[in-house]
Amino acid sequence: MNKIVTRFAPSPTGYLHIGGARTALFNWLYARGVHADGNGQFLLRIEDTDRARHNEAAVTAILDGLQWLGIDWDGEPISQFERAQRHAEVAHGLLENGHAYRCWLAGEELEVARQKARENNTRFESPWRDYQGKTPDEPYVVRLKAPSSGDVLLEDKVQGEVKFSAAALDDMVLLRSDGTPTYMLAVVVDDRDMGVTHVIRGDDHLINGARQQQLYNALDWSTPVFAHIPLIHGSDGAKLSKRHGALGVEAYRDLGYLPQGLSNYLLRLGWAHGNDEIISTQDAKNWFDFDGINKSPARLDLEKLNHINAHHLRELDADSLLRLSLPFLEKEGFSPNEMQREQLLRAAPFLKERASNLSDVVSASAFILTTQPFDITGKAAKPLKKEGALETLKEIRELLSTLPDWNESALEKALQDHAESKGVGFGQIGPPVRVALTGGNPSPSLGQVLHVLGKGEALTRIDYQIA
Repeated sequence: MNKIVTRFAPSPTGYLHIGGARTALFNWLYARGVHADGNGQFLLRIEDTDRARHNEAAVTAILDGLQWLGIDWDGEPISQFERAQRHAEVAHGLLENGHAYRCWLAGEELEVARQKARENNTRFESPWRDYQGKTPDEPYVVRLKAPSSGDVLLEDKVQGEVKFSAAALDDMVLLRSDGTPTYMLAVVVDDRDMGVTHVIRGDDHLINGARQQQLYNALDWSTPVFAHIPLIHGSDGAKLSKRHGALGVEAYRDLGYLPQGLSNYLLRLGWAHGNDEIISTQDAKNWFDFDGINKSPARLDLEKLNHINAHHLRELDADSLLRLSLPFLEKEGFSPNEMQREQLLRAAPFLKERASNLSDVVSASAFILTTQPFDITGKAAKPLKKEGALETLKEIRELLSTLPDWNESALEKALQDHAESKGVGFGQIGPPVRVALTGGNPSPSLGQVLHVLGKGEALTRIDYQIA
C-alpha cells in the first residue's frame, strides 16, 4: 500500500484551540492507525509566514498542548517562513510557463476594479492578465492565471463531490509585491514537498481547497486526498467563542481534565463508532476512518466531557491519582504531609467516585486535609449540640479504641452493632461522630472516613470535640 502522510499546520498566534487539537488528533489517528499499516507519518508544520503576528511563546504552547494530549509527530516541526525561497521559486516557474502573470494593479485602482466586478456580478480580472506591452518598472504581485470558465471539482472524503464555479474564483495572489509568498502558495508547495497524502482540516478551508486544486492543476501535481471536517459549535449551535467556555487545550488541563479524557471527548466530537462512548487510544487507531465523521457541526457539551473524563479518572490507580492531584491541592493552599498522603491513597476509591476532574478531588479531600484544631460552627455544629451527643462521642471513642481490626467493613459493623445494643437507629449516633471526624466537610460512609483517617487521627479528632 502507498505510504500515508498527514500533517497538522497551526498558525503560532495563540494557544492550541480545541478545534485545532481535534484536527491534529484526526490527522494523527489516521497516520498511526490501521490504514497506515504501521508505515504512516504525522508531520507538524508551523505556518509562520505572518511575521507580524508570529509568537514564539505560542509555538511552545502548541507543542506542549499536543504532547500533553499524547500526540507525537515525526521529525522536527517545519517552519513555513524558512521555506520562502522555495515558494518563490515555484511561483517564478509558473510565470515562465504562462500559468501566472505579473500584476501592477494595487491600492485604490485595485479596490475600484473589485467593486466594479461586484456591482456587475462578474469575476474580477486584472487588466494585466493578458497584457503584452511594455511593463512598468515598479513592484508587482504574481497572480495565478486560473481558468475563468467551467467548474472546479473537489473530491472530498467527508463532504463528497463539491463543485465550485471557476467564474467565482478570481486569480489569487501567489507572491506579494515584496516577493514574499502568500498562504495559498506556501501550503500547496509545502504539502507537495513534505509528501502529504491526506489533508484533514476544518470545512472553513473548503473554498481554499478549491483554490488550491487550481494551483495543483497549474503545477501538474497530483492532489492529496482532502477531508474537510465540520467545525465545533457551542451548545447553542453558534460558532464556538469565549462565551461558550474555555477554548484552549491548556485551559482544560488547568481545570483538571485528563489528557485521555479530553482526547476521548474530542474524538467523539463529530466522529462516531457505533454507540461506543469510552474509546481507548488503541481502539481509536483501529477504528478511525472518514466514514465515521459527521457532516454537520459538532456541539460542545461539557456534561458529556465531564462524564467521559470521570470514567478515565476512575481508571487511575491510587498513586497516579495522588500524583496528578497534588498540583491542584497545592494551588488551593494544601501541602499534604506524609500521613495525609497515605490517607489520600486510602481515600482514592471514594475520591474517584466523587470527582469528574482533578479539581473536584480537592473539595472531595477536604475532610482529610482539615487539620486540628478545627472549630465547627453554624449548621454543621448542630449534631454536636443535641442532647446525648457528648455521651455518644465518649462511647464511640471507647469502642473504637478497643477494635482489633481497623478496616472499613469491621468499622461499619462495630458502629451498627453499637447502635443496636443501645436500641437506637444509626441516625442517632452517626451525625455527631461524622461531624467530629470531618468538621462538616462532605465525606463518604463513616466506615470509610474512619478507615481513611486511620486510628490515631480518628481518635485524636474525637478527643478534641469531647474536650
